[in-house]
Amino acid sequence: MNEDYKSILFLDIETVAAAERYDLLADRMKVQWARKVNFFRQREENQTDEDLFHERAGIYAEFGKVIVIAIGKFTENENGERCLKTKYFANHDEGILLQEFKTALEKMDQPQLKLCAHNGKEFDFPYLSRRMLVQGIALPSVLNLSGKKTWDIPHLDTMEMWKFGDYKHYTSLDLLAAIFNIPTSKGDLDGSKVNGVYYRDKDLEKIAKYCVGDVVAVAQLFLKLKGLNLIPPQLIVHA
Repeated sequence: MNEDYKSILFLDIETVAAAERYDLLADRMKVQWARKVNFFRQREENQTDEDLFHERAGIYAEFGKVIVIAIGKFTENENGERCLKTKYFANHDEGILLQEFKTALEKMDQPQLKLCAHNGKEFDFPYLSRRMLVQGIALPSVLNLSGKKTWDIPHLDTMEMWKFGDYKHYTSLDLLAAIFNIPTSKGDLDGSKVNGVYYRDKDLEKIAKYCVGDVVAVAQLFLKLKGLNLIPPQLIVHA
């Protein structure tokens, strides 16, 4: 296996609105949310600030929080076969969750370590960095990307890899998984339902399993974009 591939940490995050209900927001944050939703109010003119908070707040680091982080790394077994090992961090307390993730990063931190996520440069990496700062957690070196241009960020992004320089084009992980026939195990859960499953059903474990499925899909997609074979299910190990 290419040694460079062993230094890649695949990741995916799940986020939700920072508060269970809109009315629980501080008045000061309600004002800021009203200003935020004005940017897309024209397309959502029949929805209230409260409706939009439930649907959209988790997307924005200023109004959301991280509840699950799934990671994966390539390894080799005794037969020299490429394997994928995954692990997840999940906690209702975002501060604890992010500190645990930071500790894990620092244990593996090395000059050649690269993160890889789908749309990671636009979402996962900056979201994690912003929420760590909000929680008073100093950024680990691998996430200290402030002031860097997108093209100067050393990390990998499978969506960027698929674009081939076409910066107008967005393609979802689900679509690329379908195109490349990458197995997924999403069941009845998708990103639009995470907020409801978290606050209504209180099912953090279900969300964590969904997140692990996504990080496996990202790793498999990376292989296909490199012209390599998928890792068979029996060689995917979940911690």
